[in-house]
Amino acid sequence: MKIRKADFIKSAVYEKDYPEELDKIEFAFVGRSNVGKSSLINSLTSRLKLARTSKTPGRTQLINYFLINGEFYIVDLPGYGFAKVPKEMKKQWGQTMERYIASKRKKLVFVLLDIRRVPSDEDIEMLEWLEYNEMDYKIIFTKIDKLSNNERAKQLKAIKTRLVFDNEDVFFHSSLTNKGRDEILNFMEEKLNN
Repeated sequence: MKIRKADFIKSAVYEKDYPEELDKIEFAFVGRSNVGKSSLINSLTSRLKLARTSKTPGRTQLINYFLINGEFYIVDLPGYGFAKVPKEMKKQWGQTMERYIASKRKKLVFVLLDIRRVPSDEDIEMLEWLEYNEMDYKIIFTKIDKLSNNERAKQLKAIKTRLVFDNEDVFFHSSLTNKGRDEILNFMEEKLNN
């Protein structure tokens, strides 16, 4: 799939504020703070500053909707994890995310995991929660350019002590080199055409 047009539509917290649902599936991106959600969205859309990136964890605090090719939405969800914000605010972000995931909108959730880290309890909880809610999801390992092939193989072994998956069933992506971008876009295209 070629993304020709990508526009920020709106930010929302509550379901009543989401943009009108389109007849196509939407793709939501979720993961720990600083896992690279915004960078991945910018890589997929070939737009450097479509989604705001930051070195500061917890920059995305709302649900951000981007209209792609005038046909479907990419949805950037708030990060969870180590953002240095008050507990109450973290709780609100969690509820914002939960509301979206529990909504009846037709969606596929991409769960982003930093390949350099063994999944945290929060990552595992997110995956279990998606499974419990029978939600369609795929895992994308980000920041693969930060490890050599040897380090990556070692790290995947460590990750597999917490998470069961086959390498063919997950995606690997680098926002720096755009490696893995085409595979993700092709998968999205397949989903849109189903």
